Amino acid sequence: MDQVLQAVRAAGKAAVLPRFRALGAGEVVQKTDFADLVTVADTEAEAMIGAALAQSWPEARVLGEEAVAADPALRDAMAGPGWQVIVDPVDGTWNFAKGLANFGMIAVAVRDGAAQYGLLYDPLLDDWVEVTAGGPARFVQADGRAQVLTVSRVSDAAQMCGFIPVGLFGPERKRAAVLAGLSYGRVTSLRCSCHEYRLMAQGHVEFVISGPHPHPWDHAAGVLAVQAAGGVARFLDGAAYDLARRKGVLVVANSEATWERLARDYAALAD
Repeated sequence: MDQVLQAVRAAGKAAVLPRFRALGAGEVVQKTDFADLVTVADTEAEAMIGAALAQSWPEARVLGEEAVAADPALRDAMAGPGWQVIVDPVDGTWNFAKGLANFGMIAVAVRDGAAQYGLLYDPLLDDWVEVTAGGPARFVQADGRAQVLTVSRVSDAAQMCGFIPVGLFGPERKRAAVLAGLSYGRVTSLRCSCHEYRLMAQGHVEFVISGPHPHPWDHAAGVLAVQAAGGVARFLDGAAYDLARRKGVLVVANSEATWERLARDYAALAD
């Protein structure tokens, strides 16, 4: 899995960091709406990661968020047979495009539809959370120092912090999501799955709730890391996380008791 890490780090240094707060006219465009952006850093980083892994790991097929935007049929291939590396080249693109230092890069290596390695990388500080299936989740710094991660033990809802992208829901569910969050200590959104899952795996927040379309490039690596750190991940209907699933609200919690409470409080978001 070191090949994935090195490809992502290299693309971060060459394609992402040089354009942070330096994007030119025409280098940021909308995909679906005002909040769904893509930059030249996204497309170039995805291409660089694909090219690097084609050389170092030719058995794996690289499938990125921007490739799926151009060809939606590739979404199904992410859960296909063999090895796939699913990439979000700049996670938190809205933040990145606006000059906010809250973005990251995500990669997950998948074999026959099951995640085997997840990477949540911060190119600004060159550190990352990584996890291999069956192993611990670790926070690794640029100098190689590593720490095994464990989720939060907070059990009092009034002290819990969590993330939910309220803006991704329709008007009625948006209202329900806001009201449900009032009984928790702090519920917000970083607009960046990479850092939301990093914080959760590090034990700093107690839950992450997805929007209605849980894209694997946003969630598969983070779910693997949080589960390895002792957390729970299921859809609101009780089904286990499945990166092939296109619709459904994913609830990732620090404990089974927290998941059960969240499932009750946010039940109005279910399909």
